[in-house]
Amino acid sequence: MPPISVAIITFNEEKNIERCLRAVLDVADEIVVLDSLSTDRTKEICQQFNVTFVEQPFLGYVEQKNKALEFATYPRILSLDADEVLSDELKKSILEVKNNWQNDGYSFNRLTNYCGTWVHHCGWYPDRKLRLFDKRKGKWAGDTIHERYLLDDGSTPQHITGDLLHYSYYTIDQHIDQIKKFTTIMAQVQFQKGKYPGMLKLVLNPLWCFIRQYIVRLGFLDGFHGLVICVLSACANFVKYAKTRDLFANRDRAE
Repeated sequence: MPPISVAIITFNEEKNIERCLRAVLDVADEIVVLDSLSTDRTKEICQQFNVTFVEQPFLGYVEQKNKALEFATYPRILSLDADEVLSDELKKSILEVKNNWQNDGYSFNRLTNYCGTWVHHCGWYPDRKLRLFDKRKGKWAGDTIHERYLLDDGSTPQHITGDLLHYSYYTIDQHIDQIKKFTTIMAQVQFQKGKYPGMLKLVLNPLWCFIRQYIVRLGFLDGFHGLVICVLSACANFVKYAKTRDLFANRDRAE
């Protein structure tokens, strides 16, 4: 039975981290927490468990998750965010893999809780994630906020049953605050790539975003919170392009 290192990155996660840690105790042979200099009780809570707690200034999501792997003793990794929890079914599946590890990576679905509601549509489920893997067979990759674990060519992935429970936003205000932060980051990425959004994209992409999530992907079946998610997603789409155009405008004025 190969040992598994659980790798978690954190920053001010006192509300979530204990729930995350308790859920992995049955599958983890080692728990590594790479913390981005939290100012709340995250460190204190982690020290109540048998974890390797490492403090490291935030390098970016991709870089931070790859850095966490460096501190893991064992090559087989279960990588989680602090606001994620193994469901009982997923825990059972991971233990079965642990008893008979045959592939290089294992994916599973992620089910998100939004303000107390489990979201089964809106394009949010099934949100397949590859989080159980042999770190010798791949690495974290992607842009600033859309990171994913990529297996090397020729590696063998497998999908297993059970949901990873994701406690995303506790309030709508929290979601809006995240949109402000992420749209600024995404706009900077678009600007650096030289991707100037025209007026048609500014208008039509947010509209299509809402139609796709609320109607095509059945967001209306998630009730009030489904509507909120779809509207805010469309708004985020618009704000990202508006901020990108503003960056280009500021550059042109400075020249």
